[in-house]
Amino acid sequence: MGLASHQRGGRLAAIAIGVVVCAAATSCASGGAGPGNGSTNGAPPITILTRGADNGNGDIFIAPEGGYANGPEILTTTGHVVWFHPLPNGEAATDFRTQTYLGQPVLTWFQSGSSGGTDEIYNDRYQPIATVRAANGYMTNFHEFLITPWNTALILAETTTTANLTSIGGPSDQQVIDGIVQEIDIKTGQALFQWDSADHVPYRDSQAPLPGSAYMPWDWFHINAVHLDTDGNLLIDARNTWTTYKVNIHTGQIIWELGGKQSSFTLKAAPGQVLDRDGEIFAWQHDPEPIGGGKYTFFDDESGGDLLGYSRAVEVRLDLQTHVATLIRSDDQPEGLVAGAMGNAQTTRNGDLFVGWGALPYISEFSPSGKLLFNAELPAGISTYRAYRLPWHPGS
Repeated sequence: MGLASHQRGGRLAAIAIGVVVCAAATSCASGGAGPGNGSTNGAPPITILTRGADNGNGDIFIAPEGGYANGPEILTTTGHVVWFHPLPNGEAATDFRTQTYLGQPVLTWFQSGSSGGTDEIYNDRYQPIATVRAANGYMTNFHEFLITPWNTALILAETTTTANLTSIGGPSDQQVIDGIVQEIDIKTGQALFQWDSADHVPYRDSQAPLPGSAYMPWDWFHINAVHLDTDGNLLIDARNTWTTYKVNIHTGQIIWELGGKQSSFTLKAAPGQVLDRDGEIFAWQHDPEPIGGGKYTFFDDESGGDLLGYSRAVEVRLDLQTHVATLIRSDDQPEGLVAGAMGNAQTTRNGDLFVGWGALPYISEFSPSGKLLFNAELPAGISTYRAYRLPWHPGS
């Protein structure tokens, strides 16, 4: 490839579940050692609010960050800790999940550090086997680490530069933060593909207000996801334009835009569904996921202003012939709360939707009909950027 220039419905009786403190790079096989104690080695306790989803979808993968130890964590739907990898003080993890690399199951996550952070790959014996960094002098962004079926890595980065914004009422020398997508050769660290938001999206499309000073960097785009669509092209998500972009993986050209100021689609809601008060399907959104048949899921934060009043996970059907995008399903945050940032919605192997509520300390699972099957809460002040439910069978 050439270089192309993130209170409704009352709580059920809560069940407090303790955790096991697991040493780094080990597997815990026993459960119920009592709640975490807030030390650097203690994983945060989880409180199960709705017990269910005993359906073979696998374990829960989170990366808690906050008042307890930070780090990647695997636990069951009953709260039993399978593995916890506490990180050094001052470091944190995001986007912890299982993936496949060179035909083998692996654990992957972003890990922050003094040099901007790295993307980590561990094998099924909890041993590190590879590290990925952004190329071309950029610092690795925490939002995404995706291993492709051809064993390269899709990652994100950001760059601060200067732009002339007089056409939109700004200064001629405004510092701006542009979003970068890179495809990285994992073995060599070489960038095989690079995409810069400023080359393809006008600054006027941003929903973020201009800062009060030209020297205060304007986060106009806020890139937070890159995924592969079912045809192998890219889905790039920008929180601050309220838009998901489908991008040609070879040329970097935008194929279509969903949401925001230049949507390629007319937006509508199916019976029983609602758009927000700006007539949008989502706002300040994260995590576009293709599920086939022209359907996609998104985590809809709705966090800026009085747009909807609660966060939700949404499913959208795109008609490429009529250019209509229809909201066909939404699973609302069970407590009726708004996630200020972050979040994801993962379709599990049996068709359930597993939702990490981002800045809110909740994780949930919904059936295809929208029934709340599982709901759990982390302690106040603890969050996980994303949450997944995935099969995991560690080696010996």
